[in-house]
Amino acid sequence: MKKQQGFTLIELMIVVAIVGILAAIALPAYQNYTKKSRFAEVVASTGAIKTQIEVCTQTGETVLASCATGPLIAGATGAQYVNGITVTGSMTAPVITATAANAGGLSTSDQYILTGAASAGAVTWTKGGSCVANNLC
Repeated sequence: MKKQQGFTLIELMIVVAIVGILAAIALPAYQNYTKKSRFAEVVASTGAIKTQIEVCTQTGETVLASCATGPLIAGATGAQYVNGITVTGSMTAPVITATAANAGGLSTSDQYILTGAASAGAVTWTKGGSCVANNLC
């Protein structure tokens, strides 16, 4: 007599249940990871503007509007996940606000705000905005 080989129905159901539980845990973590990676483009888009403001501070510029950040802002807003960037404040307290686009799970309510404090030719930046609370930056 030949012995039957294979898995029982209960064994297959247990495996399917385990795979389902793992998928339920992994999917939200993966979605958050992809959202963070898309928001990294918003954070990176502020880099050149931040550097330009630091250079203006070191060279003794006193008016933020004279710092020539306009072309840098225009170039940064062409990115896929960047909706807009604004520079406000003064040379002693510049503020860069980058807003995400409505794409890839991001929304225009997701903002990255850099607040600068200029002292002795150097600028110290503090990050803020809704991205901190949403754990995106």
